[in-house]
Amino acid sequence: MPVTIRTSQNVVLEYEPASLGERFVATLIDYLIFLGWVILTAYIASQGGRMLGNYYWFFVVLAPILFYDLLTEWLLNGQSLGKLAMNIRVVKLDGSRPGLGDYLLRWLFRLVDTRVLNGVVAMVAVAANDRGQRLGDVAAGTTVVKIKPAITLDDVLHTLLPDDYRVQFPDVIVLTDRDLNSIRDTLRTGHPVLLDRAATRVKSVTGVSSPMPAELFLQTVVADHQFMTTRGVQ
Repeated sequence: MPVTIRTSQNVVLEYEPASLGERFVATLIDYLIFLGWVILTAYIASQGGRMLGNYYWFFVVLAPILFYDLLTEWLLNGQSLGKLAMNIRVVKLDGSRPGLGDYLLRWLFRLVDTRVLNGVVAMVAVAANDRGQRLGDVAAGTTVVKIKPAITLDDVLHTLLPDDYRVQFPDVIVLTDRDLNSIRDTLRTGHPVLLDRAATRVKSVTGVSSPMPAELFLQTVVADHQFMTTRGVQ
């Protein structure tokens, strides 16, 4: 079943949840990275002619592995390297961008979700939850989805805007169809740097000022423009 997310600006998005197989392969890739890191750090230590001391073992070898999930998901917009390879990422169910606190909750629950009974708890939780959530996702209000939704953002915005939708930024009517297509393409990438650049460009062209996060701002711009051009609002 698709995961339906309605943002605070009443924009409806649909995502296809990542399957158990995709999440398992992503985790396997991450574990292979851990193995490679242990081999590399052990080799470096052996080449230096010294034994692996306790400090080296913890701070150089184990600490990066221990905090890997938390740091990569936070720095890579909801993706570990395994998730990046599988084209899946963490999203918030309220449409906002996950924050450090959300990633921290997911990381803290990982001990129960994936370490107890070799991940059986996580697999049962994901299979039983219609939103594909493990316990950490339930606590953080997140889930893991495929980056390319089965229904594109363009399709959703054209079919699911309600009649009582309230336009937030009427000045975006000056944007062209080419501008809107570029914004949609940027939204589909989900890349934070590209989103920030696009948001800055839109604000420069339209004169709009907003404290919204870049992704939410662009989603609202697309919805506003769509509503005004299809309903004849000026």
